[in-house]
Amino acid sequence: MRHFLFAGSTILLLSFAVGCGSSGPRTETVSSTSPNGVAPVVTAEAKPTPVAPTPIAPLVLPAGTRVAVRLNNTLSTKTASAGEAFSGELSQPLTIDGRQIAPRGATVTGVVASADDGGRVKGRAHIALRLTQIRLADGREITVSTNSPAFYAPGSKKRDGIAIGVTSGIGAAIGAIAGGGKGAAIGAGAGAGAGTAGVLATKGKAAVIPAESVVTFQLRNSVSVNI
Repeated sequence: MRHFLFAGSTILLLSFAVGCGSSGPRTETVSSTSPNGVAPVVTAEAKPTPVAPTPIAPLVLPAGTRVAVRLNNTLSTKTASAGEAFSGELSQPLTIDGRQIAPRGATVTGVVASADDGGRVKGRAHIALRLTQIRLADGREITVSTNSPAFYAPGSKKRDGIAIGVTSGIGAAIGAIAGGGKGAAIGAGAGAGAGTAGVLATKGKAAVIPAESVVTFQLRNSVSVNI
């Protein structure tokens, strides 16, 4: 009888243990595969391709553009020589299609293209200038090629003619005193020769461009200006 009770108790305990074990929480396994058994393909989100900024076309100063310059210093054939530098400033703003690229007063530089002191009866003294650089509003400098306006000294032929005539008259007077009519003719010729020699040996007036003078140049070639 005791044996039977012990066996029954054992069966009850085992049944209770099994029941408790089966009533615990279930752990569900989540499959990483799609319903058809193929693993899903994960794709990275495509990034937009950066767009390069559209380059800005440069502004162009066309050939023939006039550039008015006020000189800083006096230039003269007495002192200047070809290749010598000069400076000045714009007397008017420089614009392209209504856009100002160099203000009034902007610094410019150039060179003496030629300087001839003349002074011999055949020609007058003259000096010519050429612009080479212009400083822009942003401080950059552009190189330019321009024409070479020339400036001449006042003519002196009338004065030279008077000088020769006066010398001839003096020679004729001296010749008349020395030898009458024949001596006058000889003296006039001698006096004329002396007067001509004196004129040929004397230089004429210098060509001068005073400081603050406004000289207008023209561009020979177009110039691109990057903005």
